[in-house]
Amino acid sequence: MAIRDLVPWGRERGVGTLREREDPFIGLHREMNRMFEDLARSFDLAPWSSWERGGFHPRTDVGETDGEVIVTAEMPGLEEKDFELTLTEDVLTLKGEKRHEHEEREKGEVHRVERSYGSFERTIQLPCEVLADKAKAEYRNGLLTVTLPKAPSAKRSVHRIDVKTG
Repeated sequence: MAIRDLVPWGRERGVGTLREREDPFIGLHREMNRMFEDLARSFDLAPWSSWERGGFHPRTDVGETDGEVIVTAEMPGLEEKDFELTLTEDVLTLKGEKRHEHEEREKGEVHRVERSYGSFERTIQLPCEVLADKAKAEYRNGLLTVTLPKAPSAKRSVHRIDVKTG
């Protein structure tokens, strides 16, 4: 366990956690942070970007259907060998390393080179128990999609209740 897991602030546990569903302002706060990061990135305001603050953090979304949990992560510029995906009970962990190198040449000579390296780790608390042995992951065009079938005990059963009039 890392020390940052013990600190109650500054930690993202994933989208759709129980606490977030109970308090809509947590989700609003996260979306506002995402909006300002997108704005800073569009104007190339490097000091505000997540890369300059200490690392790349893939944006993740967690969705749920009756039979499965679907996690998507945006990881542009990475290859499959650059990241690792693990599942322990109801926690999905995505970790890896992103390398970026930009070189500008002028008349055959190197004029400017910029390099960025950093590792990342995202821990996503899943909303229910899943079947780890039937999990599937697909990575295409910078988007990782993980499909996790729900365990039979996690599937909700709906019972209709007849109402009688008085």
